[in-house]
Amino acid sequence: MLEKILRTIEKITPRFLYRFFQPFYHYSLSLIGALLYRFPSRELTVIGITGTKGKTTTSELLHHTLTKAGIKAVLVSTVQFKIGNESKRNLFKMTTPGRFFLQKLLRDALKAGCTHAVIEISSEAVLQYRHRFLSLDAFIFTNLSPEHIERHGSYEKYRAAKIEIAKRCAQGGKLKRIFIGNGEDQETPLFSNLPYSEKHTYSLKEAQPYEVGLLGGFFTWDATRVTTTLPGEFNIENALAALTLGKALGIPKEKLVEGIETFTGALGRVQRIEAGQNFSVIVDYAHTVDSLKKLYEAYSGTRRICVLGGTGGGRDKTKRKDMGAIASRYCDQIILTNEDPYDEDPLSIIADVKRGITNQKTEIILDRKEAIEKAISYGTTGASVLVTGKGSDPYLMEANNKRTPWSDAEIAREALTELLRK
Repeated sequence: MLEKILRTIEKITPRFLYRFFQPFYHYSLSLIGALLYRFPSRELTVIGITGTKGKTTTSELLHHTLTKAGIKAVLVSTVQFKIGNESKRNLFKMTTPGRFFLQKLLRDALKAGCTHAVIEISSEAVLQYRHRFLSLDAFIFTNLSPEHIERHGSYEKYRAAKIEIAKRCAQGGKLKRIFIGNGEDQETPLFSNLPYSEKHTYSLKEAQPYEVGLLGGFFTWDATRVTTTLPGEFNIENALAALTLGKALGIPKEKLVEGIETFTGALGRVQRIEAGQNFSVIVDYAHTVDSLKKLYEAYSGTRRICVLGGTGGGRDKTKRKDMGAIASRYCDQIILTNEDPYDEDPLSIIADVKRGITNQKTEIILDRKEAIEKAISYGTTGASVLVTGKGSDPYLMEANNKRTPWSDAEIAREALTELLRK
């Protein structure tokens, strides 16, 4: 109720005045939320996870591993909110929810007997002070690359927002303040150079020998062979992050390995859609140049049929041509379609992406459902249909704040069922 009142005040306040008082406004909301629910994060072992890529899968993987180890934990991710085994979809269209919701969720988790919390924290959350009054015991940094530049103003400001999350851990009041970082990311030193009580890194170089294929593979960790059902080197990195944190928390190795080996994936993150077909259909959130590249590389050796949009309207316009170039380089067939245009002309977004595509047969199908169906109709034995951009997003965001309930996975599954029926 209080947040609704504050939102109303925001709407009627002149823009210049609101911007002046905005930091105080967001800080006040965070403080009031924490006070109202009595600072629940102080009573939990809280792990904050951030990065440009991998944070959702790492969060889901870590929560699953904690559960397998007999630890009851609450999960806050882009995909879902989960207390123990009870789950609700995240329908907010934001990674880290509002201050009141988040603090109440943590308090509810305590009442339910949770001892740990795994929280995916975005740079947008930092801008709105949603990370404040979260007492972190551990912080995982997955990687960093240019993203949300239009929101932050520059890459340096985007990076600074992520570092603010690290400071919540390093300079917080918890006795144990653990840092886990990707040892192969060039930005890791900036995140690790803070007063943590423990610092650990993980690296693909230390996971050798390893092998990955379309249905997963294996890698080495702590002198132990670990199998995984997840494709791609990037998912080995996600697993290493969860394992390194688990070891720092003192969880037995065999429990950690069991958690990794029994995890089958997060919704909308390299999600395999199966209906008995003889080709792969993958739904993934990949919406940056690097994440597209890594996904396409994971399915090398197959005929790749790629459905992509080019990010949401009004944001990250400079990367659209580069995304088209990556698709042109790796995909055998490309279908460009609508993807959260908001108030921008969808055809203008598609045109930006198409500028990067050369010497490639490309179709433009504005209707995203029709685009997915057409891509699946092109599926042949051993091929890979890769649908990217939305992942598990529950809505298609269009002009005038129109929200259309959406699921790439369900559309793909229905299209496969119809294809096999025929």
